[in-house]
Amino acid sequence: MNYEILANAIVEQAAKDYRWARTALGKDSENVGAAAMRSETEQFFHSAWFALLTCLDGEWLLQKLEGEFA
Repeated sequence: MNYEILANAIVEQAAKDYRWARTALGKDSENVGAAAMRSETEQFFHSAWFALLTCLDGEWLLQKLEGEFA
């Protein structure tokens, strides 16, 4: 059960990081750190590691997150 808590925390942090990156890029599209964070989190949501951590569909989650900025 403790591993599930850790897995959920990792996914939640990635979502927070993605939101931060999108917000920062909305303010400054040249923000290199935010662009890198967005890219890294997008890769994570499509990764095998993500699939091991959760039963969520990474593409679905990305679409939900992206929808917050539409």
